[in-house]
Amino acid sequence: MLPFQVNESIVLRLIQSRDRDELYALIDENRKYLRAWLLWVDKRQSPKDLDSVIDVWAHHYEERNGFDSGIWCNEQLVGMLGLHYIDWNNRATSIGYFLAESAQGKGIITKSIEQLLKYLFKELKLNRVIIQCAENNFKSRAIPEKMGFSNEGTSREAQWVYDHYENIVTYSLLSSEWHT
Repeated sequence: MLPFQVNESIVLRLIQSRDRDELYALIDENRKYLRAWLLWVDKRQSPKDLDSVIDVWAHHYEERNGFDSGIWCNEQLVGMLGLHYIDWNNRATSIGYFLAESAQGKGIITKSIEQLLKYLFKELKLNRVIIQCAENNFKSRAIPEKMGFSNEGTSREAQWVYDHYENIVTYSLLSSEWHT
């Protein structure tokens, strides 16, 4: 699947060792913003801290059990989009994403997920895709809401984020609900 051309300016590509420094710079430049929502930010204190996780991402991709891709817009790494896993028995997956603050509001994530959904439903023949967001992460929640995902409910205090619990909202989209 990867690399995947979303449109003329956006490409999804598997994060590899050669991308380590660029990915670290993206995380570091957006550290304060990302830390509000993502558990792993403090574990990435140097480019070297990405080595083992990049290897894990490559293994997941090789095993057809999800992937973690970089989002390049006009050849600049601006975020990540991936599948946390693929449940082949139930034909289901979970999408995760983050985007640099400076790249938000330009439709990059929406366009990327639209094309990813096409691939997941048409090519992989998956039935169910979920997106989970922190209840107060309104920018992240806006993505599944505007794309027609159903709000399945809120899990109260479901995720510990550094010093507090976050409620997690689960959204889902079924193949039968998706419109090409």
